[in-house]
Amino acid sequence: MLARVAENIYWMARYLERAENSARIINVNGNLLLDLPEGYAPGWLPLVDISGNRDLFDSLGRRPDEREVVQFLIAEAQNPGSIAGSLRMARENARTLREVLPTSVWELLNEFCSTFRDNLSTGLTKRGRFGFLRNLLSALQSLGGMIEGTMNRNDAYTFMMLGRYLERADMTSRIVDVRSAQLLTRDTQDLRPFESIQWMSVLKSLSGYQMYRLRMRTRVSRSDVLAFLLRDAEFPRACQFCLLEAEHALGGLPRSEEPLQLLGKARRFIDAAELPSLSQAGLHELIDAIQLHVNGVHEGIARTYFPSPQGGERPDING
Repeated sequence: MLARVAENIYWMARYLERAENSARIINVNGNLLLDLPEGYAPGWLPLVDISGNRDLFDSLGRRPDEREVVQFLIAEAQNPGSIAGSLRMARENARTLREVLPTSVWELLNEFCSTFRDNLSTGLTKRGRFGFLRNLLSALQSLGGMIEGTMNRNDAYTFMMLGRYLERADMTSRIVDVRSAQLLTRDTQDLRPFESIQWMSVLKSLSGYQMYRLRMRTRVSRSDVLAFLLRDAEFPRACQFCLLEAEHALGGLPRSEEPLQLLGKARRFIDAAELPSLSQAGLHELIDAIQLHVNGVHEGIARTYFPSPQGGERPDING
């Protein structure tokens, strides 16, 4: 497989995962604001921080209110990380992959992107947004199921899994970081009953609340949620699970020594973290370090398998 094809399918998977995660956190945030006491809700701006596009949002002069944040995250033409931008780039990458993707996958993605554009105006209204994003999530899950059920387990599939799980690990760490920083302070006695609601929202942002209860069999608490979302080896959106899946995928590729070493280093770092004793500042530093590790794995994969920045093209993955 050509290096350019490997890079395109890797990024197609990352863009699809990014769109799905963005849709999920927008819907969860709307529900969270209904559960918290007036005057203490975190608002909508933290979602921009999770996306990593705060500087762009500010430079465009957008207001930090519900309408403008949602528009920025769903449809902003100048935001390449918006859902619309992510789907557009996923489709563009898929268009170049018609020879390696199952025809049914291309057709479903193409149809879904057209439906998204047709219904976008409805999705930007407060009344229609929840249903629009719920349908988007269902469509993306259906696409993922079709990929799982129809695609050969070859190099193309391997790079798709690498893109999916590295993007997912990055987004999980971002959600934990920003959401935990926005939690209500425990210093006020009246607000303590709302602490579990907020940690529940962190889990729901990753569709993990039910699996947390099944796995942990305990009430929702800070230390247990952090352990579940960062270290769990069974929950498919936990950072450790994602890194294990990426490690498994890389094991089937030649010349994988460097990215495998970087993955092992990242997993050991997460395992060694003293989660129960972390202050909020300490947690932020930990998440920053995790994100650097994940980005390091990405760079190791890019150096090994993708075309060089100078324009040179590696002839194939085995070359």
